Amino acid sequence: MTSVLETAPAVTARAPAKVNLELGVGAVREDGYHPLATVYQAVGLHEDVTAATADAWGVTVRGRDAELVPTDETNIALRAAMLLADEVGGDLAPVHLTIHKRVPVAGGMAGGSADAAAALVACEALWAAGLSKAELDPIAAQVGSDVPFLLHGGTAVGSGRGEIITPVLAKGSYHWVFVPTPAEGLSTPEVYRTFDELTEGRRVPEPEPSPAMMAALRLGDAEALADVLTNDLQPAAIKLQPRIGEVIEAAMGFGALGAIVSGSGPTVALLAGSQEGAIDLAVALTASGVADEVLRASGPVAGAHVIPAPRLT
Repeated sequence: MTSVLETAPAVTARAPAKVNLELGVGAVREDGYHPLATVYQAVGLHEDVTAATADAWGVTVRGRDAELVPTDETNIALRAAMLLADEVGGDLAPVHLTIHKRVPVAGGMAGGSADAAAALVACEALWAAGLSKAELDPIAAQVGSDVPFLLHGGTAVGSGRGEIITPVLAKGSYHWVFVPTPAEGLSTPEVYRTFDELTEGRRVPEPEPSPAMMAALRLGDAEALADVLTNDLQPAAIKLQPRIGEVIEAAMGFGALGAIVSGSGPTVALLAGSQEGAIDLAVALTASGVADEVLRASGPVAGAHVIPAPRLT
């Protein structure tokens, strides 16, 4: 069993979840990937990762849905740390990662990618590697499409597979209510396969960010943003999991300004007009029985960054 060395140095980093304000999907390519044009926003649901010098590589997962997260070398945060070690080189001691989860697993909010981004920042600091976030970007892109954005946070356009990041000029703060919904039958590959089925025989244009989305973000107006929330994967997600459509319909009836499936789902992201509006919406959803659970957060927030080590309790 991996053990952290006594008096081992440790660094903790925090990274946010994301919501896709706009997700355009192109036709599948020969390599099996779909070209994407997405507008990301980082939101204030965070994952914390502590990297500590250890006698062997390892990972411990605590918190929400911890039992669903692998703790072997398939863990995305551990893969990120090992790739960074290869890049830094030299006589580096292994690290043990302790992941504190708050973001729903497999919910379309990139909790695993947040773990990877936090691991990169924590290990870079632990090893005093002297790498900027721009220098971490190529490693992040190897690990996963969402990881480069979660290194930087804020609001940004993602292109390619989502890993090519361009910051967006955006004003204001936005208040979100997230409704985790059952994920049965809603794996990301299955959502993309269903998207292909739904678009078969149709011309699927090359995706690009819409001018309307860019204009809404420059205004900093929640109502304007609500009007342009779009996700090309949403019809596929609702076909596979009709409950998602029911949540969206109910939330709009309870006063949400806008509703969108986050990424490939199944989490539904609801935009409110204010913090008070988000609280009222959350209460209505749970009191009515539409949602067993809701999560509230605002955005945009900063990307992965070092924080003081958590207290041991």
